[in-house]
Amino acid sequence: MALFSRAMFAAIAATSLAVSAGSSRAQTYPDRPVRVIVPIAAGSVTDVIIRAAAAEVGQKLGQQLVIENKGGAAGIPGAQACAQAIPDGHSLCLVYHSTLSINPLLFDKLPYDADNDFIPITNLFLLVEALFVNASLSVDTVAELKTLAKQRPNAFNYGTLGPGSYPDLFLRWMNKEWGVEIVGIPYRGGGAIAQELVGGQLQIAKVGLGNFLGLMGTGKIKPLAVSSPKRSPLLPDVPTFVETGLGFPGFGWWGLAAPKGTPQPVVDKVNAAFVAVFKDPKFMDFLEKQAVVPAAGSQAEFLAFLKQDRRNAEALIKIANTQRSDYKSE
Repeated sequence: MALFSRAMFAAIAATSLAVSAGSSRAQTYPDRPVRVIVPIAAGSVTDVIIRAAAAEVGQKLGQQLVIENKGGAAGIPGAQACAQAIPDGHSLCLVYHSTLSINPLLFDKLPYDADNDFIPITNLFLLVEALFVNASLSVDTVAELKTLAKQRPNAFNYGTLGPGSYPDLFLRWMNKEWGVEIVGIPYRGGGAIAQELVGGQLQIAKVGLGNFLGLMGTGKIKPLAVSSPKRSPLLPDVPTFVETGLGFPGFGWWGLAAPKGTPQPVVDKVNAAFVAVFKDPKFMDFLEKQAVVPAAGSQAEFLAFLKQDRRNAEALIKIANTQRSDYKSE
């Protein structure tokens, strides 16, 4: 009994020391610039948002937040970099629906473990996505696009963010539902997709609405539908997916995580800083202008959200009739 008591005492003492050490690190954290890994190319609406947030969060934490873009391949290279980072709070990473919900269901041999390599910190925002076409198609509605695509089943290109991304799943679903063969072209970010749509290299695209807002005045693209439950105030005359008969159930989101092993007091400090920024009325107004919905909250709320999102992803992949495959790096 004495030996057992000494063992218990040692374990309790070790736990207390770890908590104390974590609290001490949180008091001095951060003591140098913080890297934020963004798994999408610079120039996308997500990149614009996180750079604006980084300036505000950096003031609250007392250190600069440095953005490191690692785009492409449905966020996998960025997730890998985050999983391999030193877990001391000086490396944070953006995660999204592909990182934690879709990729682990679609790919074997991923270079990261979605369930064990990260500590989720907070959700940040939900995307309002839009289906756009190049104006040269001369269609005004989803129904007209469907008719044209059936007449010319493999004549059009569509931008994706790589195999397994939401745009890619939507394409697979659309091809299956419409009986067409629209061709998917992978890009590293939504901004690049929007630019290629304007340039005519793509004829169809569905990514975050914010990627298109600065291009609306070109007259070279046309919105057909938005993914939000109700019409966007930015495009009040454009119907929702539901209104147009598009039954695709997925929606995009972006959140914040840290490498597994990051001390909880540090995680709590980061959560508090990001939540304060994303709930600030001025920043929320900025987010609305980027066509996203603020969603920051507690770590527990994010964990519950992720569980439900994984279930949603399972249903979505089944609808899209998508099979698992081995991940192969670019």
